[in-house]
Amino acid sequence: MTEERSTIHVEPGDQEAKKLAFIIYALYAAALFIGITSIVGIIMAYVTRERVAGTWVESHYIWLIKTFWISLAVGIVGVISLIVGIGFVILGAGLIWYIYRIVKGGWYLYENRAM
Repeated sequence: MTEERSTIHVEPGDQEAKKLAFIIYALYAAALFIGITSIVGIIMAYVTRERVAGTWVESHYIWLIKTFWISLAVGIVGVISLIVGIGFVILGAGLIWYIYRIVKGGWYLYENRAM
């Protein structure tokens, strides 16, 4: 059974929060080519998190913060595991998971849907 999530009406005050979340998603996506941008994105997420508290966009911030920390942990485990030969599999799976999280989150944000 899948849970349907409905589109949320965006209040005028939510537009800024939505723009900030979109910028963070874009920074995470850019990190695939320029790694440092994800660090800028996570800093932005933590700094602007209070602005979005209580709005539907807050769920995206939770999603973004978890995406950063879990992908960092998977990356570290993957690099360490290169010694025993399974690191490439872990890093590949982590990369696919990271891209999935960015695409799904960005799409839900575009559709005004909470995560």
